[in-house]
Parts: sequence; C-alpha cells; structure tokens
Amino acid sequence: MQYIRLTRSDEFTKKLSQQVDEYLKRNNLKRYGNWRILLKVPLMFSLFLLPYFLMVFGVIENHWLMFFMTMIMGVGMAGIGLSIMHDANHGAFSKYKWLNKVMSFSMEILGGFNLNWRIQHNVLHHSFTNVHDMDEDIDSIGLLRFSPNVPRKKVHRFQVYYAWFFYGFMTLSWMTNKDFMQLRRYSKEGLLQSQNTTFKKALTQLIFSKILYYAYMILVPLLVMDVTWWQVLLGFFVMHFICGIILAFVFQVAHVMPQTEFMTKDGYTEKNDETSWAKHQMMTTANFENWNPLLTWYVGGLNYQIEHHLFPDISHVHYPKISKIVKKTAQEYGIQYNYHTTFWGAIFNHLRLLKQLGRA
Repeated sequence: MQYIRLTRSDEFTKKLSQQVDEYLKRNNLKRYGNWRILLKVPLMFSLFLLPYFLMVFGVIENHWLMFFMTMIMGVGMAGIGLSIMHDANHGAFSKYKWLNKVMSFSMEILGGFNLNWRIQHNVLHHSFTNVHDMDEDIDSIGLLRFSPNVPRKKVHRFQVYYAWFFYGFMTLSWMTNKDFMQLRRYSKEGLLQSQNTTFKKALTQLIFSKILYYAYMILVPLLVMDVTWWQVLLGFFVMHFICGIILAFVFQVAHVMPQTEFMTKDGYTEKNDETSWAKHQMMTTANFENWNPLLTWYVGGLNYQIEHHLFPDISHVHYPKISKIVKKTAQEYGIQYNYHTTFWGAIFNHLRLLKQLGRA
C-alpha cells in the first residue's frame, strides 16, 4: 500500500503542537495517563467480569437476572475498549511500554485482536480519516453507505431505519470472520511489517486468542451453569449487541456527520499541497457533549475526538484542558471546530446524514 503523507510543518500545526507542549510543561504533566486512568481498570473490568463470575460460580441463578447481567457485561465491554484498550494501543495509557502492551491485550479478552486493531485504527484511520478505500472505519457492508464517494444502492434509502441493527453486530463481526479476513489482507498489503511480525506468527496468535475467548465465554458457562446452549448463545449475543451499539454510535458521530468532509484517494492526494495533516483531522472529525464529565469518563474522552486525532499519543485524561487550546488556535486560523452540544443531538445528525446518503 502506498502512503501519501500530508505535511505537519505548516504554521497551524506547529503553533498548536507548541502550545500544547507548553501547557503540559507549565503544569508539570506527562503525555500519559495518571491515577484517574489507573482507577478505571478495576472499575471497568468489574463491570465486565463481576457479572460473569457471579453467574459462573452460581451466585446468580435466576435466568432473568442472568439476562440483565449480560447487558451489564456489554456496557463494561464497551467501557474497557473505549477507556483502557484504546489509550493502551496508542501508547498513551502509561509511560511504561510493557504496561501499554499488557493493557492492549484487553482487546483479546473482549474477543478482538489488538494487532489488527492497531493497523486499522492507528495506521489507516488516523492517517487517512474519512478517505474512501483507505479508512476502513467508513467502509461497510453493502447495505450501508457512510460516504458520498460510495456508490448508492436502492436499499440505502432505508438505511436510516436499519443501520442501528447492523451497528449491534460490530464486535460480533470482529470475533468471528473479520479478524481473519483483515489479517490476510494486511499481510498481502505489507502492513504486518510495520508491526514487526509475520503472517504465520500473527495467525498463530489470532487462533490461540480465539480459542481462549470461546472457551471462557461459551464453553465454561455451558459446563458449569444450569442453562441451555441457546440461553448461553442468547446472552453472548445480547452482550455483544449492546457493546456494538455503544461503540458504533460513539465512533460514527465523531466522523460520519453532515459537518465533516469525505474524500476519495485522488482528492486526498490533490489536497497534499494545500491542506496539512492537522487541518485534515479538523475537517473530518467532530466532538460531542464535552460538558458532561460522566460521559467523558465512560467513553475515554472520545467525545473529544478532535483532540484525540490531533494528539493520539496523549492520554484522554488531558483532552478537556487541551480542547480549549485547540478551539482557540483553530479560531485564530479560521478553521472550523465541529461540535455538537449533546450526544443525542449528534446521533440525530448522524441519522440525518444516513438519510441524505440513502437518497442522493
């Protein structure tokens, strides 16, 4: 795969980076997470693992309560991905590389594969945000159209009504066929080299991680719990569906919005001389509900998506303060700062764009 890099030496990028560095230095802050992100580890993992162990060890045996527990696990699963795994795979969780690596494996605990995630997210999504055929986050199954650069089908006129259903399958797709398909494709495109691994080694790790995941998530409940096979699968599906819905809407309202820009590979190349990397991130990214500390805590600061895309190697615990610098600097240079006051308002606008993309 050939990469086209936008410049990072323009005046806006240099001034923004300088001001953020000065803010961190002035307040004696490191770019990494602090005690607040460390506190999230037991809390988020408790949301996910405590219901699991309560059911496995027979503390909770009522089937309706079990069903509710799987819903809580879905919320915890999303929280781990947003608040812990995400920072870790960006190397921003801790100053210790080994701790970032350990926390990055929380992806495997959730049924995913952190190697694939780093390539799709860190390499492709962050480098080519909203660029058709390069940013996999806006690629989708044929039933969904997230970009005006994707050919429209008749079925797309109804996507505003059924999109949420497919969003729920987001993590189910990861832990079944998508990880294997991605790994094969990344190998062919030479992307595994950037992660210092080979296809054979990565495939072995992927298979091993999937076996362990299915063993503790499906086999163990079948062996020790007083439930039928279909009840186990139903709970498994509910957990993933809730997690998928949460993750999908957090990601979608950050990029697939009426205010954000979309472009083709050729259009991205043409912008190489006139648009810097930082400006591109500003044009293709949006924030939402920054006034809500509880939401910011749960989604790992990804409601500050602009700041995250500009400074992915800085932990999300710093984004609320950094956002003031970004907003002020963007205003000075006449660059639009995309923001929605509420999460629900952002979701409404996302659905409005899906409706538009389905009809034109």
